[in-house]
Amino acid sequence: MKLNKKKTAIIVVDMLNDFVTGALACDRGKAIVPKTAELLDAAREAGIPVIFSNDAHIKGIDHELKLWGDHAIAGTKGAKVIPELKYSKKTDYVVPKRRYSGFFRTDMELLLKELGVDTLIMTGLHTHMCVRHTTADAYCLGFNIIVASDATDAFTEQDYTCGIEYLKTVYGAEVYTVDQLVKMFKK
Repeated sequence: MKLNKKKTAIIVVDMLNDFVTGALACDRGKAIVPKTAELLDAAREAGIPVIFSNDAHIKGIDHELKLWGDHAIAGTKGAKVIPELKYSKKTDYVVPKRRYSGFFRTDMELLLKELGVDTLIMTGLHTHMCVRHTTADAYCLGFNIIVASDATDAFTEQDYTCGIEYLKTVYGAEVYTVDQLVKMFKK
């Protein structure tokens, strides 16, 4: 596949303190941190926008909290991007969300259109939930989908595998490793 870097962005879903080490800690999430950091560094170097799609819940109000308990409450340490991913206010974007999808009632679509993006590389947690719902909306809005297989994960291997297969089957997502994507960035 030939990747048009000028029309591509990376979406990083919920790589937050609460999802990696906090309230909803996921050991499998810790495992993808090095490859995710490698991908983001390479993207920044290639001029590819990095967009963090972050839970930023309102305590006592948000619907998801009834199911999952308090996590990623806006303004708390738990709702901040993990430091290993080197979020930069100068080069990266943050789109806060209060539901599974990074598009649901956010300005994600507007940001992507203003950046001239038509292809998204999906990373983060969880392939069967927030990555899946964000991908669903992206697909319905006409974006091409790529998934970084070793920069996404879920609570269990089954959740991860089912999520990846769903993204491929239903949304035509192309799946590549971080190493493959980094090579594409250099072409």
